[in-house]
Amino acid sequence: MHDDYGYSEEGRLGKPYNLKLLARLAPYARPYKNFIALALTVSVLGTLLSLAVPYVTRYAIDRYITADWLALDLATPAGKRFFADHPKICTGSADGRFAAVLKSDASKAAPELAAKPGGAFGKGGRSFHRVRRTTENRHILERLLKRGLVLSDGSVCVQKDAVAALTEADRRILRSADARGAALTALLVLLAVALSFGLGYLEYNFLERAGQNIMADVRMALFDKMEAQSPSFFDRHPVGRLTTRVTNDVENLNEMFKSVIVTVFKDVFILFGIMAVLLALDLRLALLCFILIPLVFFLALGFGAMSRDAFRDLRSSVSRINSFCQERFSSMRTVQLFSAQKTQMERFGKANDDNYRAGMRQIKVFALFMPVMELLASAGVALLVWRGGLLVMESRLSLGTLVAFITYLRMFFAPLRDLSEKYNIMQLAMASTERIFEFMDANERLPDALVPARPEKVEGGVEFRKVSFSYSPGKQVLEDVSFTLPRGTMTALVGRTGSGKTTCAHLLERFYDPAQGRVMVDGIDLRDWDQEHLRRSMALVSQDVFLFSGTIRENVTLGRDEEGGPGLDQALALSGADFVGRFPLGADTPIAERGVNLSGGERQLLSFARALFQDPKILILDEATSSVDPATEAKIQQAVARMAHKRSMLVVAHRLSTIENADLIVVMRRGRVAETGTHQELMDRGGVYSNLRMIMEGK
Repeated sequence: MHDDYGYSEEGRLGKPYNLKLLARLAPYARPYKNFIALALTVSVLGTLLSLAVPYVTRYAIDRYITADWLALDLATPAGKRFFADHPKICTGSADGRFAAVLKSDASKAAPELAAKPGGAFGKGGRSFHRVRRTTENRHILERLLKRGLVLSDGSVCVQKDAVAALTEADRRILRSADARGAALTALLVLLAVALSFGLGYLEYNFLERAGQNIMADVRMALFDKMEAQSPSFFDRHPVGRLTTRVTNDVENLNEMFKSVIVTVFKDVFILFGIMAVLLALDLRLALLCFILIPLVFFLALGFGAMSRDAFRDLRSSVSRINSFCQERFSSMRTVQLFSAQKTQMERFGKANDDNYRAGMRQIKVFALFMPVMELLASAGVALLVWRGGLLVMESRLSLGTLVAFITYLRMFFAPLRDLSEKYNIMQLAMASTERIFEFMDANERLPDALVPARPEKVEGGVEFRKVSFSYSPGKQVLEDVSFTLPRGTMTALVGRTGSGKTTCAHLLERFYDPAQGRVMVDGIDLRDWDQEHLRRSMALVSQDVFLFSGTIRENVTLGRDEEGGPGLDQALALSGADFVGRFPLGADTPIAERGVNLSGGERQLLSFARALFQDPKILILDEATSSVDPATEAKIQQAVARMAHKRSMLVVAHRLSTIENADLIVVMRRGRVAETGTHQELMDRGGVYSNLRMIMEGK
């Protein structure tokens, strides 16, 4: 046994962005483009709301909390020029000598001018509070007018140091409008957060709808493709691998649709949105922040490479554990029978340790990356506090703008971390997509004829004509095999193990095509038949009976209509499966997976009932009685006698006593026909058949 158990490919990761694969997924996403478009729209709206919150907070700090106003001296050339260039942010005084301008606006419009005390800004460059006159504050303003400035709109600019000298009650009255403005801004922020939450819910809902629908369609298409493949396809691919394609790999696609595609768009939109806002707020500080971007970029690339290796190892170890458990749980009776629990526990412990070490390597990568990203974010904040603080102290930058910068910088690193984490998801999804389309592109279905034959009536005559076949190159299983099964007769295939008997049955069912020669039914080559029409005319009962989890009814009918053939009750009666009537629920009795709650004989009788329900013209029995007790074998022989009426039967048998009444016995030896004849003819001949019979009788 090998350590990878045939699942080493599960550790393979694809390129994180493969446009060809994404283009192949487009047809599955196209029917749900409205959901995806709505998710993108909602995502953009939610992002805009998120970006608006720091900007609104900046406005509240500068306009209502600090509320610093400057008096622009219109008697100076610089003051006149500023007033002429920026009339929208200035309010003239009643006497026309000055104009009031918010300090944050002045710092943005002319930072060098705002930084100079005096000069264009009169009143010694002092800061003012702007207050609108009301009946409540009139008596307070009358005391402060000598140190204030009356504006043309009736409001008054009062020096901040004069306001600071007032009592707490007077200050509260004087700045009540600013307090209301700050409260209104807080409500707007809460509303934006609530709307962002609602939009996030809608975005997730739309993405889940699209992802689940796409996943369901891909899974159906993949299952449909697998059902159409020939048995050789399933011979080469372990069941666990096929199951992984239909379950885990498709789920990885869903994860990509709901967690990557729209989210990546959102993260990129946030990054460029923040960069645009920072440039609009202050070019100098924005460029200072952008110094960190190359460092973050190369760090993210390095993290992607390290996490890729760690994630690949982890996925490989998980796949090995899955395959190990699947194999051991399905064969637990054998493990317990030979007291091999300790050995298997040691092997599982090794696989589990490999998984633990791989998981710890991945944890170390993330444990290193996240603190480094936080360190860079903190370094960026430190740069802003240092340089931005100096600009605020020099009146070249408002406090609100500095706070907004710090908030935006913290927001800037969140999508970077998110994009780095999504890198692995994208790699895994691309690898899953590649594996899915490898199976989608598989074309091992046995080809149909251009004009397939669909005879209205199938007689059941079978002929093997010079048939040769091999499962793999260089190892011939059948060579120049020829025999005839006339309609309505029984032909038996006998011979030692490995002589090619079961292969003949598989060729008749057209699980495979012969390398040379022809297999014909009613004189028509099987390759010229419509495959579904052909198989509806046949039924196979083998020694390995597979029963699905479900009811007896579901296992016998397999979803087929009861019209046009024997009904369920008749099929059960003819097959001798009278035990079904003893169950309280009868044919609706539940059956466990593989029919483990039934005896071997009961499972075999249900297999006969399933074949009889098909009402086949050709019945194939492949060692159908090799693993049952004599009583059950007698029942099966009676069922065979009943089923033989008007049917052609090909019987593969080891117990020669069961085929003595066959119309023709074909003796196989090393892939060739050694001799043919009836039981008596072959015994009289004293050849291979006679020797086999004597060996079985112990003579």
